[in-house]
Amino acid sequence: MGIAERKKRHKEEVRASILEAAWQLVVQDGWQALSIRKIAEAIEYSVPVIYDHFANKEAILLELIKQGFQQLNQELIKAKHRATTPEEQIEAMAYAYWKFAFDNVAYYQVMYGLGIPSCETVNQISELSTFSDLILQPVKELIAAGKQPDTDPFLKLHTFWSMLHGLVSINMMGSGENKSDLNQLVLQDFIRGFVTGMKS
Repeated sequence: MGIAERKKRHKEEVRASILEAAWQLVVQDGWQALSIRKIAEAIEYSVPVIYDHFANKEAILLELIKQGFQQLNQELIKAKHRATTPEEQIEAMAYAYWKFAFDNVAYYQVMYGLGIPSCETVNQISELSTFSDLILQPVKELIAAGKQPDTDPFLKLHTFWSMLHGLVSINMMGSGENKSDLNQLVLQDFIRGFVTGMKS
């Protein structure tokens, strides 16, 4: 291995260790408490080394957001493949989204620390675009087969995303009471109404 290759590999290893340390700090203290200084201390490097790899804390959080959406997308793809009709795909992905959120609370909180990403952010991050495309495909199919073919699919995407995120957020901020039965009923009611609205 040449000098250039060794330098490249070392740089990749340091970058990976920065992200791993950042993730451990997020799990331990929450994403709001993350700082460049804490990451540097965790990996026993100087602060300038961190800045050699990432412009600021927000750039590190962005990488963690990308990782979170990569994992979420994998779960949505698996759920989508288990279903056949657009209605079933939407339902399966809604339940997969819900499960991911509560199986990966720290990731979810990083992913949505500043709310639902804007359209501009979605267009800039391929993982977010993939997420949108996964939902849009069955939504567009339902609209095309429904009685209101002029319905805006992007509006429906935002509705789907907002309702799911809202329900997840309410439960994450809750008192810890066991409301699983109620949550399932609310989720079912939302999915049923969402699908019916596009078909009628």
